[in-house]
Amino acid sequence: MHPRLNQAAQAIARSYAASSALRHDQGALPSRDAIIKTLLDFRELLFPGYYGAVTRAATPERVRELLEDIAEELPKQIALALCHDRRLPREACAECADCQAEAQAIVWDLLDRLPALRDLLAEDVDAAYLGDPAAHDRDEVILSYPCVQAILVHRIAHDLFARGVPLIPRIMAEYVHGRTGIDIHPGARIGRRFFIDHGTGVVIGETTVIGDNVKIYQGVTLGALSFPKDADGQLARHVKRHPVIEDDVVIYAGATILGGDTVIGRGSVIGGNVWLTRSVEPYSKVVIEDPQIRIVTRAGAARVT
Repeated sequence: MHPRLNQAAQAIARSYAASSALRHDQGALPSRDAIIKTLLDFRELLFPGYYGAVTRAATPERVRELLEDIAEELPKQIALALCHDRRLPREACAECADCQAEAQAIVWDLLDRLPALRDLLAEDVDAAYLGDPAAHDRDEVILSYPCVQAILVHRIAHDLFARGVPLIPRIMAEYVHGRTGIDIHPGARIGRRFFIDHGTGVVIGETTVIGDNVKIYQGVTLGALSFPKDADGQLARHVKRHPVIEDDVVIYAGATILGGDTVIGRGSVIGGNVWLTRSVEPYSKVVIEDPQIRIVTRAGAARVT
């Protein structure tokens, strides 16, 4: 080894010994790469003909192949996540029959629900196509709209999250967040026919509840008003912190809606850049009053409108 490389290796090794930060050597961890590969298998399975082996789309052989890959790999990753969450040592994880059996049951249940999941996704695609006059057809929506990618992953991740699977739903959510700019916590409950137009900068928090036929635009935040603490001064992690958005609501670009007690009544319209921390009645319209605009010309004269 080159002397400089040897020095660098020794220095890095000393940093490992000096601090446990950024170092994992206790217990098992699931593979992020394997989880992403499984997501891509789900995508091809749920949208046959659009991704993956297009020429073999929806053939019984291809469907079985994808199902076999998922059924083999995903239980392994879930079992590793369960072992990690339960702080089991690495050597015990391989022999942990309880985690493996639980993981297998979770995956079988998810696979059984895939036809119903396809129905949900078909409605989401329809909501995007019918809600955006720029959409040429549903093929364009499926292949190019970031909201379709985000909601596809969310519906899978939420299913696993609801079954108590640790770590993996967040890995899934953050993968698609990086791809689309849409940040949906897997705990968020989202109804049917959900459409995010454009999508960049959207944030939807863990305890958010969204009804049916909701449409939101880029830059919308459905977040927490504050971070409450328990009696020990630690962040309270299992309380309702994010808003409820009822059916048929439209939220325009840049709006921020915060708080676990905040309810946006059905049929309401929330205007762009609104900051909202209290509930509104059904069929409300919430807008910011027209601001003054100051225009400075090249000559230096100012005009206020």
